[in-house]
Amino acid sequence: MRVKSTLFVFALLALPMLGIGELEKSDLDVKKISRTVAYSLPVFHLNQLHFDEHISTNAFDLYINSLDPSRSYFLQSDIDTFSQEAGLLHKQLRKGDIDFARNAYEILMQRIDNRMTFIEQQLEKGFDLEVEEEFLWDRKDAPWPKNEAEWNDLWRKRLKNEYIARLVSKEVYADDTNHVDTVSSNALAEAETENTNDVAQTEYDEDAEDANLSPEEFILERYKQFQLTMESFDEELILQRYLSSFSLVYDPHSDYMSPSSVEDFDINMKLSLVGIGAMLRPDDGTARIVRIIPGGPADEDGRLKAGDKIVAVAQGDEEPVSILHWPLYKAVRLIRGEKDSTVVLTVIPASDRSGTRTKKIDIVRDEVKLEEQAAKSEIKDVELDDGSFRKIGVITLPDFYADFSATSRNLADARRASTDVRRLTRELQKKGIEGLILDLRNNGGGSLVEAIDITGQFISSGPIVQVKEKKGVQVLPDADPTVEYDGPMIVLVNRLSASASEILAAALQDYKRAIIVGDRQTHGKGTVQTLMPLGDKKGSLKLTTAGFYRINGGSTQLKGVRPDIYIPDYLDVMDIGEDSLEHALPWDTIRPAMYRTNDGFEAYLPALTAQSAERLAANEEFQVYLARRERLKKRYETKTVSLSLKERLAEAEAEKELDDIQSGAFLSEDEDAENDHDLILDETLMIMSDLIDLQTLAAQDANAPSLSEK
Repeated sequence: MRVKSTLFVFALLALPMLGIGELEKSDLDVKKISRTVAYSLPVFHLNQLHFDEHISTNAFDLYINSLDPSRSYFLQSDIDTFSQEAGLLHKQLRKGDIDFARNAYEILMQRIDNRMTFIEQQLEKGFDLEVEEEFLWDRKDAPWPKNEAEWNDLWRKRLKNEYIARLVSKEVYADDTNHVDTVSSNALAEAETENTNDVAQTEYDEDAEDANLSPEEFILERYKQFQLTMESFDEELILQRYLSSFSLVYDPHSDYMSPSSVEDFDINMKLSLVGIGAMLRPDDGTARIVRIIPGGPADEDGRLKAGDKIVAVAQGDEEPVSILHWPLYKAVRLIRGEKDSTVVLTVIPASDRSGTRTKKIDIVRDEVKLEEQAAKSEIKDVELDDGSFRKIGVITLPDFYADFSATSRNLADARRASTDVRRLTRELQKKGIEGLILDLRNNGGGSLVEAIDITGQFISSGPIVQVKEKKGVQVLPDADPTVEYDGPMIVLVNRLSASASEILAAALQDYKRAIIVGDRQTHGKGTVQTLMPLGDKKGSLKLTTAGFYRINGGSTQLKGVRPDIYIPDYLDVMDIGEDSLEHALPWDTIRPAMYRTNDGFEAYLPALTAQSAERLAANEEFQVYLARRERLKKRYETKTVSLSLKERLAEAEAEKELDDIQSGAFLSEDEDAENDHDLILDETLMIMSDLIDLQTLAAQDANAPSLSEK
């Protein structure tokens, strides 16, 4: 029986199609743009790497992998042919020559056409679902197929995996109203670890049309959608992808943006403009959520998480539009919209690396509500051995915000994070707190000025952070000697605490003013990017131009801030953080600033760490938490999937539970339906109580009379 397709075409695909492998020409001066980028990168980037063979060969790898992340379309013979030019690309680019990029794309389109024929034939032939075999879904380091026989066997297993995934989806999740659909394991691997995602590898919600398709029709339709998407590439898109491959060798936050995308760069700065309250960045094929803005629609909805990748967008009840391979500015135009209108996002969850499902999230567009974004405080009571209670203040700061939008940036009464934290700290002290916890978990940063101001509220005065640029190092201080609170203090962080959060935590740690508690390290983003226009109709370069350094001389880049007391977290075992990015700038040091430390809490750390470990070991609920964390870790380490239908069906229920665990890794205390309290915060409160006890004992010993006094 010949497979039928009821292909429906996404909005992007309703473009005039050219012949196989032919690029639609743009009106850009490609030669001039390419030369400008080639000469600008080594001059303006912070590390000023020479534009040489090293850059060329790495850009070659990035570009080829962006075209074929699963190493499934190109043959080894293609790579061998391409490699002959790998060391020459920097010289070609200086001449404005991007023929290599065009030629590689044209070969890719020929291979895609070949595979479409194979897909139709294999789906007609069917699969043996009883044979015991495995499929390697994580192919980022796998070799390209050496010959046609190896190529065909790879694709047979790939299609079989997607076929089984479809069967499991319809059988196991048929009555699950929250379930979206199953995605092949290799698909999510490519989505999570590579540069592009095939439409055929990411399946959407079980709508009425899809529900009536056979597994064969369903799979074939997705691959046809992917082929049409790739055929819609134009010269500007290839130019952006190719030039970005060179800039990404310098570091993962540097990028080339074509003229069409420059106008929408503000989505990386102010997510409220997007309409959902989420900062986006291109993840070479998808729109990846970098950060959820506190107080925005996505934050209030709670389902969209940092690291999620948007692969399709729908307006209300309309059909979804695939945005795979779209430049970010085009995707943003779909996500934006009128206030109170609904956008429906199809996303690959950040937590799902090995591949089970996508999910659909409907969000009502709105502006970010500053009140929801603002710092909040509460008093937690810790019960002591004698039955009495100790008051601990907790300030939760989701963002380093500064709202000067009303009239001018000098508006005295503008809403600021530093003003709110100062007010909350004073209120908590009036209520008699004995210790203060500043919760910076999930705080992705914000205003550097606010971070410096807040840090200064807990020290007398002195340097807070050092900023290294090409012209030298600048030390940014807190000059206000006023101290709002000088009592016991803990800063709570996790893997999503980044940028300004890391600056504050690092400074208080260096001054020995606060104990840092949390994940194995913070996010590790210690760089600053600048948008550099290249001239009229040339686009812009987003380049890393500065780096943050602690006052002790160490960078916050890559290593982030290591806690004084470590509490295991789900996020520890997930690929979240600067160190998971290819070509991330290394950690380094500069000369320390001049500063004077407090007496600090170092003397108490061994006892506090031991007491915490003993307490967690005896906590049955926390041990269950650790067991789930270990299961999640194993999922991330598993690179293959069974191609036995029987085994996959047996694994399905366990997979559902792991999905819940992964989603829970991002939940706040109020959102966690399984636990009515925050285990990490609970333990942090106990650490604070232990600290207060140790300080009290030390003070008593210091005040005890000596023998001579007696």
